[in-house]
Amino acid sequence: MSVVDFARFVDELATQSGQAILPFFRAAFITEDKAVGAKPFDPVTEADRAGEAVMRQLISRTFPSHGILGEEFGTEGEGAEYVWVLDPIDGTRGFIAGLPLWGTLIGLTRGGTPCYGLMHQPFLGERFSGDGQTAQYRGPHGTRRLLTRRRSSLSEAIAATTDPRLFGEGREREAYGRVEAATRLTRFGTDCYAYCMLAAGQIDLVIEAGLKPYDIVALIPIVEGAGGVVTTWDGGPASGGGNIVAAGSKRLHEAALKLLNG
Repeated sequence: MSVVDFARFVDELATQSGQAILPFFRAAFITEDKAVGAKPFDPVTEADRAGEAVMRQLISRTFPSHGILGEEFGTEGEGAEYVWVLDPIDGTRGFIAGLPLWGTLIGLTRGGTPCYGLMHQPFLGERFSGDGQTAQYRGPHGTRRLLTRRRSSLSEAIAATTDPRLFGEGREREAYGRVEAATRLTRFGTDCYAYCMLAAGQIDLVIEAGLKPYDIVALIPIVEGAGGVVTTWDGGPASGGGNIVAAGSKRLHEAALKLLNG
């Protein structure tokens, strides 16, 4: 399959999932709690399932030998050379609140390593994509290459995390607190959008805990393609999820790791 055909296929995944999801946004729909009343609230909606279903159907029809790992419908063909990693709505809490800080994550791994990622925000008409070597923005304001901002000092950095309450009590939350206290500004509730803003040079640092592969795989090639660094808190590969730190520069990443593991 040629590069052009592949790009067209991924764009079709984004377009069709967006068409399935958007009718639910800022409308009445059914929301369930996957945490079954526990804290924090872990919502899933009809839109999540509709978006993933249409992507899985298109992948299975076009690439029957590929595997798929999705948030809503599990894994099939996990041992395949190529595995698609899907999160139809990353940022469901924002979605149900009518806030556009959510996106559809479409990732592809080869031999377990992320090789391509796209974040689609259909309400805003924005697409952020990357292959680990370069990254690109396409949207209402045109097309441009994405490049991170090369801050070296935490005191100058803008940081983001989805919700501080997602960090575990004790050491985990204290570690995050040390980094937050060292930065200039912190923003919350950004989910996948924070990583794309890091790739775009607007945010310098993203710190998260308890992520699943479908929360991060698509974002790794975007951040790395823009010149950033993404690892676990102990400096390991981020593709398996867990506690994640992404930074716009190697020096900033090293500074954050030092505080996280201090």
